[in-house]
Amino acid sequence: MERLSKYVARVSSFSRRKSEDLIRAGKVKVNKVVVLEPFRQVESIDIVLVDNQIMEYEPIKLYIALYKPDGYMSDLLDTRGRKMARDIIKIDVKLFPVGRLDYHSEGLMIFTNDGEFANQIMHPRYEIEKEYLVKFKGLLSREEINRIKQGIMIEDAKKEYGKYESEYGEKKQSVTPSHKREKGTVTKELYKIDEIRFAHAATKNAWYSVIINEGKNRMIRKIGEAIDHPVLKLKRVRIGRLQLGDLQPGEYRYFEKKEMLGSHSQHK
Repeated sequence: MERLSKYVARVSSFSRRKSEDLIRAGKVKVNKVVVLEPFRQVESIDIVLVDNQIMEYEPIKLYIALYKPDGYMSDLLDTRGRKMARDIIKIDVKLFPVGRLDYHSEGLMIFTNDGEFANQIMHPRYEIEKEYLVKFKGLLSREEINRIKQGIMIEDAKKEYGKYESEYGEKKQSVTPSHKREKGTVTKELYKIDEIRFAHAATKNAWYSVIINEGKNRMIRKIGEAIDHPVLKLKRVRIGRLQLGDLQPGEYRYFEKKEMLGSHSQHK
């Protein structure tokens, strides 16, 4: 449900004040009946006309920041019956995730119904930064840090953004499944961390702040395995300018699109 004056302003070029004036002047009809009250509530099934011109309904765009707990799936479907991050958000609107976290990772996830916005976040050409707090096994040496910043070739890499785009109607990047590749062939791709800095030490291991602007599947975990420092814990704390902030596991909040877009480094 949405207030009529707000709806008219949202789907037209009129300001909110102008929309209220049009309604009071008898220029607006709802389901062929003139409505003079700007605060009248309308919904998606209502037909709204301004000067006898139909105003096409557009769903309100929603942007939700969720703290995904460990042990939740990021996808919208799971054949194994595991808990779904989407189910935490108690809103009866079609939402989809923008950028996934694997089952045992936690932290910031975005859910929205705005496909254009999602593409801006997911597609590599926009280079939206993602920042993580990562607990690696052991302490990384200077040589290992330099190596992962230069990049490591890792087998059977798949572009996660291609998977996302195929599910929501965008053009999919072609990736050949491993079981369909010719026998004996090996596919490798460069995995690279843009920034990494020591955060603090644990008893035998260490936490690092890791920044990337790509979305390869399980990227940081695969890098950890490649340098013999497996990831023990991973939490995403930032996407672009959007911070996890004070959210606790299982909590979520609404945010505005302008709060998100643009990389952190561009706004220092």
